[in-house]
Amino acid sequence: MNGIFVTGTDTGVGKTFTTCGLISALSGSGKRIGVLKPAETGCRLQDGLLYPEDAARLAAFAGMTVPLDRVCPYRFAAPLAPSVAASQAGITIDPSHIATVFNQITAQHDITFVEGAGGLLVPLVGRYTFADLIRDLALPVLVVVGSKLGALNHTLLTLRYIQNQRLPLLGYIINHPYPEVDEAIRTNVQALQKLTDVPCLGVVPFTRLSDDINRDRQLLGNMFNGFTAKFFDP
Repeated sequence: MNGIFVTGTDTGVGKTFTTCGLISALSGSGKRIGVLKPAETGCRLQDGLLYPEDAARLAAFAGMTVPLDRVCPYRFAAPLAPSVAASQAGITIDPSHIATVFNQITAQHDITFVEGAGGLLVPLVGRYTFADLIRDLALPVLVVVGSKLGALNHTLLTLRYIQNQRLPLLGYIINHPYPEVDEAIRTNVQALQKLTDVPCLGVVPFTRLSDDINRDRQLLGNMFNGFTAKFFDP
């Protein structure tokens, strides 16, 4: 396995946080780690260019020094689904270009994490979704669950779609993106374990990161240590 596609049950569930955690846990393995964020929306202007904050964070954690337009080939200002943001910008996202960039990155790295935007059926162009991209890239899927009210429905729908489409499914990680705790959050872990046979690969508490990447890499490495052993050889 040369890579993993990280998707989420929704937007804002902690895909980038989780991917950075997995990268941090693998950082001492000697493996060359690559990252790809095919499309990022809601980008702010920096030095006259759209800056993909999530992609930049992924690249920093992985220690990649390639240009950001290779890590994130499509960047848009509007905080919308990629296909909609691209249409407003007068751009057509080309899945074959994403595949080309993916092949270039995987050729130079042992493991490549590809992170989606939003959920599995978020469209990139027309009716072509991230699920279609996963199939084209032939990657196994890791689902990040944002623990909140509604997570059971979102998670089961996501997992069943992946299974129905016969995409390789590694399992799910439950992340807590908010500091608040309610009854739904307290019961989500146990409820999901009863509702699906898909393995839960780990549960991550709410964590506030700093601007110190070395500190954050150590923090996340300790937190995610053991998660990666469940799908990568040591």
